[in-house]
Amino acid sequence: MDKNRRKFLRTAGVAAAAAGSVIAAPHVKAQSTIKWRLQTYAGPALAEHVIKPSLDAFNKAANGQMMIELYTSDQLVPTAELFRAVQDGTLDAIQTDDDSVGAPVDVAVFSAYFPLGYRYSLDIPVLWHHYGIKEIWEEAYKDVPNVTWLSTGAWDPCNFATTKPIRSLGDLKGLRVFSPPTAGRFLTRFGVVPVTLPWEDIQVAIQTGELDGIAWCGATETYTVGWADVTKYYLTNNISGAWAGSYFVNSAKWKEVPEHLKTLFQLSIDSSHYYRQHWYWWGEAHYRTTGGKLELTTIPESEWNQVEEEAHKFWDEIAAKSERSAKIVKILRDYAETMRKAGPPYRYG
Repeated sequence: MDKNRRKFLRTAGVAAAAAGSVIAAPHVKAQSTIKWRLQTYAGPALAEHVIKPSLDAFNKAANGQMMIELYTSDQLVPTAELFRAVQDGTLDAIQTDDDSVGAPVDVAVFSAYFPLGYRYSLDIPVLWHHYGIKEIWEEAYKDVPNVTWLSTGAWDPCNFATTKPIRSLGDLKGLRVFSPPTAGRFLTRFGVVPVTLPWEDIQVAIQTGELDGIAWCGATETYTVGWADVTKYYLTNNISGAWAGSYFVNSAKWKEVPEHLKTLFQLSIDSSHYYRQHWYWWGEAHYRTTGGKLELTTIPESEWNQVEEEAHKFWDEIAAKSERSAKIVKILRDYAETMRKAGPPYRYG
């Protein structure tokens, strides 16, 4: 055998061995997609705005590494049981206010519609991020087992939409309305009867006369979810200028998520907060002026002052319940005074 042939065979043998080693390399299994279930407090029509766009964007950007399935109000568990469901792992994440789901923290009363606590939707992110409420919230939840609070943002104001006109405080007496827990307790001071029902039952309950209306949202939601079709009047005075709602996740499941996907989820939450800021701000004016289904009524300012006075008494009662609650009430009062001194456009009058 000539030298060239021997060299060729040696070279071919090495190449074949190398090829064999590549072929025989152990199989590396691709990482499976992380799948989460998130339930929102909102019914289907409302969820299309308050959360779905942000989750659609997250799922697209996660590029197959993670997928979050969205479920709407009461779809998997009743809304009142959302906190317990995320705590025990039945759900991986929830979007709700702390108050309606009975979060076991003293600060929960300041979520949803704390009576006359927030004048405009921008007040909530400002108070959380620039006045220290975010840190108080983190402190309140750090000892709650297996639940991690991620973020709080603003929704719409709380106005009455009813089948009966409200033109004075006396008209509130006896009204049966769907309302969040703390706001409902406050409204009992004026004779209102708060009623708790599943989200999807509200419209029928108004039609059958079980409810006289809602004190749950502003004009945007009233029109979007169909409640404007079964009510006749909209009171322009609001109990609160914005709803404060939060995102919670199961702590064990959250720890399993890679850091880059945690960051992506936080960004999707921020995009949801931003969308609601402009959607609600647009809708409140749009539906009041062009909605056409509800007659606007107003309680005179001289009479509405009684509601504001009662609200501050209510604040004092809440402040007396815990040191953290007292801190938040002081923040709200200091903030209100700053806004008053700043004048328009922060506060008028």
